Amino acid sequence: MIKNVHTRDLGVPAGQFVERMPELWPPAWGKQEFDRPLGVGADGGHGPIRYHCTDYTPGESITFAFSDGEGTHTLSASGTVVRHELIGHFSFANRVRWALVIRWLHDACLEDLFDNFEQAAGRVPAAPAKWSLWVRLVRRTFRLNSRQPARTSS
Repeated sequence: MIKNVHTRDLGVPAGQFVERMPELWPPAWGKQEFDRPLGVGADGGHGPIRYHCTDYTPGESITFAFSDGEGTHTLSASGTVVRHELIGHFSFANRVRWALVIRWLHDACLEDLFDNFEQAAGRVPAAPAKWSLWVRLVRRTFRLNSRQPARTSS
């Protein structure tokens, strides 16, 4: 089993960011789209990553199951803290892909998303996410947009 957790204190009530996830999704990671408004039954994803909403409590949490059935990821809010948890029961081949490539891209994507949440909350991230050399190399190798978006203060 793989468990990957990201948290960020936004300094404001975090519940609103559960609903705002598609709006604040970092464009460098492929547009996040769903076949209907966020809620149980919504199918969608970003880029080649596909998932299905299995649980949704507005202002609290949303859980998606990966379309291949190998895991879930949940975005939740508690007070001023937003949390993303991925739990994967991946095949051996997908565990290798996770270790070598996907984990690094996933972590960079989530930190970009949390930076966007923090900026939308009216704060400049104390330590804005920066893509590692490995993330930039993997993105270039797979012909993904190779540039990290410029950070702006709002």
